[in-house]
Amino acid sequence: MTILPRTFYSRDTITVAKSILGKKLVRKIGNKEISGIIIETEAYRHKDDPASHAFRKITERNKVMFEEVGKSYVYFTYGMHYCFNVVARNSKFDAGAVLIRGIMPEKGIEIMEKNRGIKDIKKLTDGPAKITQAFGISKEHYGVDLTKDPKLFITDGIKHGKIIASPRIGIKDATDRLWNFKISIK
Repeated sequence: MTILPRTFYSRDTITVAKSILGKKLVRKIGNKEISGIIIETEAYRHKDDPASHAFRKITERNKVMFEEVGKSYVYFTYGMHYCFNVVARNSKFDAGAVLIRGIMPEKGIEIMEKNRGIKDIKKLTDGPAKITQAFGISKEHYGVDLTKDPKLFITDGIKHGKIIASPRIGIKDATDRLWNFKISIK
């Protein structure tokens, strides 16, 4: 299992959002492993993206989006949920991140079920807040270097077919951009 290198994340945010589909998110807790295939993402850039947290300026919340690529950007939303992103961008932009929106569970399903309090595998990780609950990702994972951390990282996964692009979900600005990406796995 090879952890994705920093160079993987050093490309245009939209390219990374597509390229990370089919990759595997891995979380290790003690001797237990939770993992799943990334099946849905969204790209958020900087100055050209009014829907991005980095659009206006650097804040305590978004500062990791401006830091080294390959780190995790975990933020709290709606006063009750965490969302997990990976910092990714090329040199044209000062900030960028890819939101992980959907995962197909692979290992540690019983842990995910316990963390989420449900047994329906189709609804276990089909949303960003569900992923962080299932994987036990919280504010403690803000800024984790995904290229080096042995407890939270992304690896190669599977080959997949067609990528479906559509508008991003739950935003008010830049709704015309088809920066939500999905793959279908059988």
